[in-house]
Amino acid sequence: MMITDESRLARLDLNLLIVFMVLVRERSATRAAQCLNVRQPAISNSIKRLRAWFDDPLFINLGKNGMQPTRRTLEIAEMLQPAMSIIGEIAGKD
Repeated sequence: MMITDESRLARLDLNLLIVFMVLVRERSATRAAQCLNVRQPAISNSIKRLRAWFDDPLFINLGKNGMQPTRRTLEIAEMLQPAMSIIGEIAGKD
């Protein structure tokens, strides 16, 4: 797939995609914050920005039971996973 709108992509903080993938895995803002060694309000801010970017609620807050990803969230995560794995491999090389 060719990226045709680089200017739009350039406005996305790509670190948000890391937060997104951790949220999908952990299903909890608190646990995501712990995994990423940041405070929970930083995760909440990231969720707000991701929701605006993707124009979707992304996660439904279940209170003490964590967060449930929307169908769109799972679709996005499935598309992102291969790219994130490749980036992780590249970043791990010396």
